[in-house]
Amino acid sequence: MDFSLNGKVAVVTGVSRGLGRAMAIALAQAGADIVGVGYHGMGSTQAEIEALGRRAFPITHDLGNSELAPALAKKCVDAFGRVDILVNNAGIIRLSPAENHTAEDFDAVMEVNLRSLFLLTRDIARQMIALGGGKIINTCSVQSCRGGSGDAAYVASKHAVYGLTRAWANEWGKYHINVNAIAPGYMVTDNTANLRTHADAVAQINAQIPMGRWGQPEDLMGPVVFLASSASDYVNGHLLAVDGGYLNC
Repeated sequence: MDFSLNGKVAVVTGVSRGLGRAMAIALAQAGADIVGVGYHGMGSTQAEIEALGRRAFPITHDLGNSELAPALAKKCVDAFGRVDILVNNAGIIRLSPAENHTAEDFDAVMEVNLRSLFLLTRDIARQMIALGGGKIINTCSVQSCRGGSGDAAYVASKHAVYGLTRAWANEWGKYHINVNAIAPGYMVTDNTANLRTHADAVAQINAQIPMGRWGQPEDLMGPVVFLASSASDYVNGHLLAVDGGYLNC
């Protein structure tokens, strides 16, 4: 029962596909109703959640405009009257050599990955404080702990999200709000589709993963339920790597 989310309401951003879809379904399987935020709404994720007997409320929203974040937070709370769990999963990446990285690309990445995340979390946390607690889970990356190559803005944003995770854990722990992060490794998602067309690069990456394979979105299902449930009530400010052992190499 420590892993049950019955009666809880979870907000998941970037919910229509990939990692966000898998985590939203996992939370619904554990008993939570889902408010799904996505650039194109929830897509087929809504029907999958409702087929589990849970409620799903879609919100179509562009996280590339952080000025809309306060209105988004209100919509999320109003959907089912409360938010117990927030999963900040939406993110973008712009690839280019650092010497050619444009200010426009840098700003676009920071707007979605950092500024909108900060503002949405701030406003939903106020409601969690009033409720007496909650769970916040940020999707970081193994690049939150490494330097990366060819994705400087993305790496900077994910380092910053890890920093926010730790800062918020310090500040909001006294309100019974747990703030943790998941660091996916190399995952089979749309963001990596182009990279996965290069056989040599895939082979090189596989050689650095002790488990010898890339992760699937479903590999995040267990970890997100753990961090969202009472099973993790004494886990705070932690970065949980789901990477097949990549960071150990």
